[in-house]
Amino acid sequence: MSKISNVLYMIELLSNGRKYSLNELSQILEVSPRMIRVYKDEIEKAGIYVDTIKGPYGGYVLNQNICMPKRFVPSKDIVLDDRNIFNVVSKAIKFNKKCSISYLSNNGDVSVRVISPYELLVLNKQWGVAAYCELRNEVRHFYLNRIKTIKII
Repeated sequence: MSKISNVLYMIELLSNGRKYSLNELSQILEVSPRMIRVYKDEIEKAGIYVDTIKGPYGGYVLNQNICMPKRFVPSKDIVLDDRNIFNVVSKAIKFNKKCSISYLSNNGDVSVRVISPYELLVLNKQWGVAAYCELRNEVRHFYLNRIKTIKII
């Protein structure tokens, strides 16, 4: 996992109030004990203070109430059929651009739509996009695996 993923996961683990030893955390996060110390320093720079209990039965414990968003779907379970479509939608969101898409509907019809994508999100373990649809004149959710063609306009 990346450094930020590990830091967030460490906060999530510590937020349950349980004391974790340095070795426990390093095994769970699959990093060296030295990296756990680095993560602790990074967490404290963000204003979340981790208490250190010294001694043979010591470890790290978080004595603050931290509200962390829960990860509902592991990333390995999220379906992504075409990374190119994901990248184009992401680019359109970043640069605030509209897209022309051909979209496969529930009944099997393909329609051409112009959308203004706002946010990538996970819908039923599949990537989707929340976007304003000019055809329907409202915000709609589109599954990325149903987008057959896409072009930034």
